[in-house]
Amino acid sequence: MISSSHSPDAARGALAAAACYFLWGLFPIYWKQLAAIDATELIAHRHIWSLVFVLAVMRFGDGWSELRAALRSVAALKWHTASGVLLTVNWLVYVWGVNHGHVIETSLGYFLVPLVIVALGRFVLKERLRRLQWIAISCAAAGVVMLIWRVGQFPWIALTLAGTWSCYGLLRKQSPLGPLVGLGLETLLLAPLAVAFLGWKQHAGTGALGHVSAGMHVILLSAGVVTAVPLLLFAYGARRIRFATLGLLQYIAPTVQFALGVWVYLEAFSSERAAAFGFIWCGLALYTADNLWNQRRITAG
Repeated sequence: MISSSHSPDAARGALAAAACYFLWGLFPIYWKQLAAIDATELIAHRHIWSLVFVLAVMRFGDGWSELRAALRSVAALKWHTASGVLLTVNWLVYVWGVNHGHVIETSLGYFLVPLVIVALGRFVLKERLRRLQWIAISCAAAGVVMLIWRVGQFPWIALTLAGTWSCYGLLRKQSPLGPLVGLGLETLLLAPLAVAFLGWKQHAGTGALGHVSAGMHVILLSAGVVTAVPLLLFAYGARRIRFATLGLLQYIAPTVQFALGVWVYLEAFSSERAAAFGFIWCGLALYTADNLWNQRRITAG
């Protein structure tokens, strides 16, 4: 990773990471085009075409040998089966939420991710938290309580997305595989289930292939490219910029999703809901400030 934040390589890395998060933020637009197709079928297609695209990209590097070695490792198979299941649940809930009018809540899920990761670090990895981190988590918890109490809505979509993505990150932290090979292994391990499900749908005459418009076929079959391109940008950027910078850029995705939900899809956003989001955003601001201050202190030391 490049240490200087002013080097040309670091600038390209920051641009790649920002582009990755921006594209992730635009995902609701893509999935909305496929709203007529069942979310489970969409995720099965995403698995298959992501695998096809990732395997094709691997041919231009040493990914094939790394993937073959991972298939012979019991530990890699164990970790990536678990992470693959978490990723599948995350994708399924996200697509279902987007296509059922909950874009704002999906954005909330990804706003919560950094704070859930901090909480997992404390209660799972037994890491010590600084005072501002505790306050940040408390603010986010207060926002969730407000959603339940004042809005009368249990934010199960947001909490599921935040929980599955954070746990996915925790499992991937245990793996030595890079983003591309890791995604390839995860999708390969679950591909038989996806193929069987799609085969059953087609046999029953309820599958999308052959039953939707030509334009929708193109959009559906491009799921692999749509999934993998942002991931490749992320991998490029993450190796060239500081972790603190990457952490700040991650807010681009849920911010874009939130903007789409409010101003493009015109989802309801009451004052009570805004107050709850305010507590969560306050927690994120404190978390970010604490990270920046701690990074500066380490650098100065």
